[in-house]
Amino acid sequence: MQTIIFLGSNKSGSSREALKAAKSLGYFIVLLTDREKWIKQQREEFTDVHQMIYMSSLTDKKAILKKISCLKKQGKQIKAFMSFIDPLVSLAADISRELNLAELSVEALFNMEDKTRFREVLKENQASPFYAVCSIEEGEEKLISTYSRYLPFIIKSPVSNGSKDVLLISSQEQFKKAIRRFQKRYPGVPVLIEEYLDGPQYLIEVLVKNSHLHIVAVIEQEITKFDRFIITGYSLPALLPNQACKKLHAAVKSILEDLKLSNGTCHLEMRFVKGEWKLIEINPRISGGPVNQAIFAATGINLVKETIKLNLGEEPMLIPLKREFAFVQMVTVPSSGRLVKVTGKNRAKDYEGVKEVYIKPRKGMFLTPPLSMGHRYAYVLASARQSKKAKQIAQKAAKEITFVLEPEEGDQT
Repeated sequence: MQTIIFLGSNKSGSSREALKAAKSLGYFIVLLTDREKWIKQQREEFTDVHQMIYMSSLTDKKAILKKISCLKKQGKQIKAFMSFIDPLVSLAADISRELNLAELSVEALFNMEDKTRFREVLKENQASPFYAVCSIEEGEEKLISTYSRYLPFIIKSPVSNGSKDVLLISSQEQFKKAIRRFQKRYPGVPVLIEEYLDGPQYLIEVLVKNSHLHIVAVIEQEITKFDRFIITGYSLPALLPNQACKKLHAAVKSILEDLKLSNGTCHLEMRFVKGEWKLIEINPRISGGPVNQAIFAATGINLVKETIKLNLGEEPMLIPLKREFAFVQMVTVPSSGRLVKVTGKNRAKDYEGVKEVYIKPRKGMFLTPPLSMGHRYAYVLASARQSKKAKQIAQKAAKEITFVLEPEEGDQT
């Protein structure tokens, strides 16, 4: 029985779509998960998974190899072992190599999983902004005296994701609060200080095979400043002048050569600042959330499926089957409370050009204004022949969606 094993998954987004894509390719799907509730209470929701195995830790390589050995004894022919989840991508690639499956660039993927590691590798690259790795144990006074001259800047945890711990610091008082926050949240873990770059931000989805670079999509991100920087809109393909496109290709190529990514996928977040491309983030997988669906709506390319093919040693199909514009409008809530109901989903679906309406939370969940990307609770994906039209449709349809909340006792928001 030809089998693909996935190390971890989220309930939705690209990692979940990978399970569906792998099943559509005709493979027996095994999911290793640390979410016991999925097996005991929600198993019927995972019809795309043939066998789900609970593991208390998804980073215990020895235990994972033992499970794989058991699966082989059951008659499973393991054709691929992979992950679409941070920070499991490089571990899955390492195990895949050990099993003589796909030969991915393990070291490059590993370096991408930590913000300080990839910054160190790329410190001489022209796309790298100023940065500093500092110990928050040094104390407020020393840190303030050393780094205040660089204000404004971004401070972040090297191990967080989803904008949970990415703060814009514009004053010494904000810096003090951030230091105390990180001391409490990540004791003993260094923080990363980066130059604040002002300019439009883009998401670049990339697949590399045999050192050949494929830029699959360039997506303009709309960023809303709540208490954090939250991406609330995705527009693709981004409308860029030819010269900016050429510079982007050169910058991405240079970054991936320095990282030594010869086989694998990743996404980069970059800003176009004074005519030059600067790297904000890089992660060793396709972006989560609605990105795979948006790429499919605009190009006909299912990037998670093509990533699976890469892991199977097959040739990915990356030639666009169509050329349209797509826009994703994310939906957040302005106040906190328990979810009573959601209205407007069907009305949003009825708009011409809407491809998908996704509602994330269940009834009874506690919702809050966005402090991370995980606090985006719905999205509308639309496509059209013109970029402006796709955006108008998605934004208008998204306004139909309303989260009816019951405030928690004592909640004054």
